[in-house]
Amino acid sequence: MKTSRFLAGIVVAGIAGIGGAVASHWLFNDAEVAHAAAPSHSPVDQLWAAQVTNVDGKPQSLAAFKGHPVVINFWASWCAPCVEEMPSLSALHREYQKKGIEFVGLGVDSDKNIKAFLQKVQVDYPVFVTGFGGADLARAFGNNAGGLPYTVVIDAKGNVRSTKLGQIVPKELKQTLDAL
Repeated sequence: MKTSRFLAGIVVAGIAGIGGAVASHWLFNDAEVAHAAAPSHSPVDQLWAAQVTNVDGKPQSLAAFKGHPVVINFWASWCAPCVEEMPSLSALHREYQKKGIEFVGLGVDSDKNIKAFLQKVQVDYPVFVTGFGGADLARAFGNNAGGLPYTVVIDAKGNVRSTKLGQIVPKELKQTLDAL
């Protein structure tokens, strides 16, 4: 009997605490709420600051791509649609590199898996390893489903121009790239 009263007291206190927290929310003005909810860095800033490695495990920086239009493709070696779209991404890379548009593959996988994969499959754009933390980076760009592949197009000013969950459609990606 004492235990059930004790538990009931905890539940009531918890509900009161939640109610108090909700009620206190209304004490903030809109600017304070917006500021509190705003992320400290944009997804693009997070991308430039991301900890990535090359396939040999050496730390690399994506900041070298800052100021350039870039297609970021999140992928994994075990993802069949990712593998299927790589020839199209390579062909688009060759076509658009003349226009200064960079392509970057970010492997959401282990460096061992990516290195083994790249020894079998030729990819002619830079590929970096993000590990499974790459899923968080993709989520920052709106990939709330967590699926792969996920492609993001960023213009030279650092604005996200498009995102695509699932395999790219070359014709659609070309339209976006032609507008950069």
